[in-house]
Amino acid sequence: MRFSGFSELLSRPAGCTPDAPALRYAQGGVIRTCTFSGLHACVTARAEQLRGENKQAYGILADGSFDCVVEIFASVLSGRRTVLLSENAADDVLIEQVREAEVDSLWGDPELLELLKPALRKTAEGGAGKLLFFTSGTTSRAKAVVLSDASLMSSAYNGGALLPLDPADTLLCMLPLDHVFGFVCGLLWGLSCGACVALSRGARCYHEDCVFFRPTALSAVPALLGFLLKYRALNPELRLILIGAGGCPESILTAAKATDARVCFGYGLTETSSGVALSLGEGDPYAMTVCPDDTVTIADDGEVLIKAPTCMMLGYWRRPADTAEVLKDGVLHTGDLGVLDEAGRLRLTGRKKEMLVLSDGTKLYLPEYEQALSDALGGEAVCVLLVNDLPILVLEGEMRDTTPIWARIRPVLDARARNQQIRAIEFYEKPFPRTASGKIMRWAIQREREGL
Repeated sequence: MRFSGFSELLSRPAGCTPDAPALRYAQGGVIRTCTFSGLHACVTARAEQLRGENKQAYGILADGSFDCVVEIFASVLSGRRTVLLSENAADDVLIEQVREAEVDSLWGDPELLELLKPALRKTAEGGAGKLLFFTSGTTSRAKAVVLSDASLMSSAYNGGALLPLDPADTLLCMLPLDHVFGFVCGLLWGLSCGACVALSRGARCYHEDCVFFRPTALSAVPALLGFLLKYRALNPELRLILIGAGGCPESILTAAKATDARVCFGYGLTETSSGVALSLGEGDPYAMTVCPDDTVTIADDGEVLIKAPTCMMLGYWRRPADTAEVLKDGVLHTGDLGVLDEAGRLRLTGRKKEMLVLSDGTKLYLPEYEQALSDALGGEAVCVLLVNDLPILVLEGEMRDTTPIWARIRPVLDARARNQQIRAIEFYEKPFPRTASGKIMRWAIQREREGL
């Protein structure tokens, strides 16, 4: 069902199906249920309180709780600019994001609030009623994407149009709400279909939450799904699994298909309020049907271009040059590479941008990584690619002994998270292809390596 924004999402079901369950969550080890009328009442009352506080930009440390969901909806309905923050981010990252988003008030863990208070602004102007989600890049490169409740609800409609849920369904929300995939596909998708959304008890309970809440639908990033499959944590009632926010290894898809659930794969971006295309659980899982409100074309160089007038971002917060670089005449230049088959389904083939997306949704910013590796190797030309969800190092020139190479780059690798560390070294036995300005064309090397 299509809703114009959060106000209609909450008020319409509250009037039509007031006693239907909207949210389930754990409290004291017991499952509590909040009906659509109850959720509407909670949000409306809290929005009225927030209006009286005379604040403009609300930073919410999204812990995924019932109170957090109420706070997000209430903040938007009160007219504040709402900034979604990860409570698990490093302290310096949070401080930087609070400053960049010009936050003047906060909600969340008391210890973190004390840490972040010095970064608050006394006054905050602009972006009233909008939501800011930070892209999942590295610390220095993440940008705040400006979305609206209307664009997010349009994205939820797109998902429901291709993968409908019904009031008998329970969607388990295990993903962080500060990530647009988690917010749309873990929360809004379910509520917009009239289904009940079960709110996870947190990472420490992931291995038990499916059995605890008995969901019929689940949205997950590949790493989370791999964890659930490894520990046989999926419940027998589960009939639909939506995978997104990163490339999914075929091994995980194969294991998921071995369950009785319908397994679908999705592609989307923060800039498009999440989903752009979805596979529908039949045939090739990587061949994705484009969402109803979106139009996808492929540029001459293979780049995926998206026109999504109902779901497109308003821009990057206070970064007009960065916005103009990717959003041109209403068309988003994604930096992803893909092809459209004869049925118009999208298949991704690689990335043209200087990012690698890992299976947990983390983005690895390549210029700084490659520069550190190059410096460790005395200025040697290097290229980092993603192969089977693992970063590999490609060196220009003929094959040679890699033992001294590993020794020289070890300090660089040790400074990185394990999933970002180089797992193999390969050689490109001719000059790297480069742009006119001399930049290495990673996407061309990737395509050549894969025989495309």
